[in-house]
Amino acid sequence: MTKFIIYLFLFIATPVIAFSQGKEPNTNKGVIQMMDRREIFVDHYLIDKMDGVQLIKHTPHDEGVVLNFDNPWEGVFCGYCTVIKDGELLRVYYRGLPTGGKDGTNNETTCIAESKDGIHWKKPELGLYKTGGSLKNNVILAGEAPSSHNFSPFLDNNPNASPTQKYKALAGEGKSGLRAYSSPDGIHWKKLRDEAVISNYPFDSQNVSFWSESEQCYLCYFRSWSGVGYSGFRSVSRTTSKDFMAWTKPVAMTFGDTPPEQLYTQQTSPYFRAPHIYVAIGGRFMPGRQVLTDEQAKKLNVDPGYFKDCSDAYMMTTRGGNVYDRTFMEAFIRPGIGMGNWVSRSNYPALNVVQTSPEEMSVYVNQDYAQPTAHLHRYSLRIDGFTSLSAPYKGGEMTTKPFTFSGHELEINYSTSAAGEIRFELKDENGVPIPGFALEDSQRVIGNEISRVVLWKGSGDLQILTSKTVRLRVVMKDADLYSIRFK
Repeated sequence: MTKFIIYLFLFIATPVIAFSQGKEPNTNKGVIQMMDRREIFVDHYLIDKMDGVQLIKHTPHDEGVVLNFDNPWEGVFCGYCTVIKDGELLRVYYRGLPTGGKDGTNNETTCIAESKDGIHWKKPELGLYKTGGSLKNNVILAGEAPSSHNFSPFLDNNPNASPTQKYKALAGEGKSGLRAYSSPDGIHWKKLRDEAVISNYPFDSQNVSFWSESEQCYLCYFRSWSGVGYSGFRSVSRTTSKDFMAWTKPVAMTFGDTPPEQLYTQQTSPYFRAPHIYVAIGGRFMPGRQVLTDEQAKKLNVDPGYFKDCSDAYMMTTRGGNVYDRTFMEAFIRPGIGMGNWVSRSNYPALNVVQTSPEEMSVYVNQDYAQPTAHLHRYSLRIDGFTSLSAPYKGGEMTTKPFTFSGHELEINYSTSAAGEIRFELKDENGVPIPGFALEDSQRVIGNEISRVVLWKGSGDLQILTSKTVRLRVVMKDADLYSIRFK
């Protein structure tokens, strides 16, 4: 007992390296401050050592067509979709464009559809703009070229945002620059000023913005090119703002030690269950990689200018700054069966992943681009289930870098086979198991749950370790761990 008291005193007295608010710590020199944040295993941020386990990417499940772009003012070139969940209501915003031609003209409109479950969608008759001689349409912006080309809204989570500007948006192209818009309800929009708020870049894609809870500022991730003008590879740059009007000098994003690719869209947005992690599920463009023959394209009635390339969906992440993590280079969503999925600029994901049931989240993808069958597809994933820490039948383990936390119990999202299991051990920063929280004290976790509290000796109470420097060891067999949180 005396030895335990001395050990506990030394452990409690261990100093913690502090880091400035809103910035990720240098984990090579210091201690990660997890606080009560949820961590999903999309990168190696928390991981120190892995033995017999690996990070794996999960494939979203195809749930089929949910929205056809079949109104006369919508059409085959609908695109640049954004899905926003506001309370119990979901809205999808998208470009309406029935015929091709020059980008950024008044032929383009911004349309919406609404849903209560993310599966069944309706197009409201808003009566705001006359299209085709009628006000009976779902258009929320028209006649403001080139804003409807790539209008990209978001629900402003800034606690200081005015209720009259509950929604904000950026839109525009190279000549116009990006213009700022706001709306009290997501339906009625106005420009915040005539002049662009961000200029001197091509902006020839969907340029996304949002309020960052972790960085306490607005962020914009926009289309830039790796070369001068429109040369090199389609890429991404980033700028920040405190008020959505004055933006910092943009910086080019980097992608680690990975080959350059044509990133047509990036759709960077905070993951709703871990908003300090920005997940980018975008469209990867393969110019000149033709799959369809001329005869096949003619049979599908594809626009002649849009079948000599192909595209798919990819995933990357960032935790702020100008660095993307591309742990997974393979496609996140492959083009589906059928030649209609192998045309130019198809398979581009909508902005934002949204929750559509207690256990499920959804990703929406444009498909059959430049065809009469153009539509929006839904794909589903388990909550937190982009990726996981995964162990085979023979088992393996992972140990984290040192961290502190502010919660009082460990919540996990996991699944095992009937033969599998997961056990947990808390160590001090030197790797010594903490009495009462060693592997032999851990309950063998078996099952499949979105939320479960880990127990040691029948208790999940970790208050004695709150704010102390620890490491977490996870020993697994035939199991997946999707997320952890000290809540």
